[in-house]
Amino acid sequence: MKVTVVGAGVVGTMHAWQAIERGHEVVQIEREAEARGASLRNFGQIWVSGRAAGAELETALRARELWEEIGARVPELGFRANGSLTPVRGARELAVAEAAVARPDAAARGHKLLTPAEARALNPALRGAFDAALYCERDAAVEPRTAQLALRAELLGHPNYTFLPGREVREVVGAGAVRDDHGDVHHADVVVLCTGAWLGGLVRELAGPGLPVRRVRLQMMQTDPLGEPLTTSVADADSFRYYPAYASGALDELNAAQPQPETAAAHRMQLLMVQRADGGLTIGDTHEYEHPFAFDTVEDPYDHLTGVVESLLGRPLPKVRRRWAGVYAQCTDPARVVHRQQVRDRVWLVTGPGGRGMTCSPAIAEQTADELGW
Repeated sequence: MKVTVVGAGVVGTMHAWQAIERGHEVVQIEREAEARGASLRNFGQIWVSGRAAGAELETALRARELWEEIGARVPELGFRANGSLTPVRGARELAVAEAAVARPDAAARGHKLLTPAEARALNPALRGAFDAALYCERDAAVEPRTAQLALRAELLGHPNYTFLPGREVREVVGAGAVRDDHGDVHHADVVVLCTGAWLGGLVRELAGPGLPVRRVRLQMMQTDPLGEPLTTSVADADSFRYYPAYASGALDELNAAQPQPETAAAHRMQLLMVQRADGGLTIGDTHEYEHPFAFDTVEDPYDHLTGVVESLLGRPLPKVRRRWAGVYAQCTDPARVVHRQQVRDRVWLVTGPGGRGMTCSPAIAEQTADELGW
């Protein structure tokens, strides 16, 4: 079988990986020299802890297995089973963490409630004051800025894989056939469009105006090296408000009695923090849903995040050396992990994983391959 994959972000690259693993011939087309979208502008987290029970959690757990397997073959991914800690303060935040640990699927996530001393034994960099910490053993991380490069380097060693950068697919010209902006037509048994947040142009033409996917904008930053290991990923209790796994009566009480600070609420914020291979910290993030998105970044969210991080580390944050904004595509139905749609004969669109793209992409690609009978 011959497969054409359009898009070289993590979702597209994992589809190419699945096809090669199953013995097929793959041509992967990317409109830029390398992907520059959400696949690079994220935390690099394989984030199991907050996923909704059911299909979303099952997909994340399967993806976690696949990431570990691929990471063993491609060490340059920087895969590490680092887990995560969410420190909590006060009785209401503690009650939400206790409800999470009491869930039937807590063991599958590796959830445990730790004392401050136990949390600091696991991650000594957390010297700030907190009352307990929710630990998720199944969370992990990779290096987002280089993961696609590492995967592609591995794929390029395979004789059945071809990468065509700097080409934008403009139209579908027949069953399993697309034409790029160089005028070349690429014929395949199946085409998979993994175009990320690019939802206009050809995608709109093929999928129609009712595509159940929206674009979401975020802001993030990265610091100079911390100077010591941050041995786990770190979240704050605002992540309870964002991730569906934490829905509970305790969360309702937290929201009613202890609303977010004004800046965090205005920008729909949570803290997530991961240490990079160079020792720097990737920190975020915000969520903007209303169009048109701003073209610039604003400082108040960064100031808020800096304060939260410093309160957990018990020390000043290293110098911020990068700030950026990103946009990802998210299914409008939160119960759906991804939107998968046949848009023409032997042409499929796979989009909308939202903030789950880095986490779930290996399993999303596996599911596509299984459904299409690769």
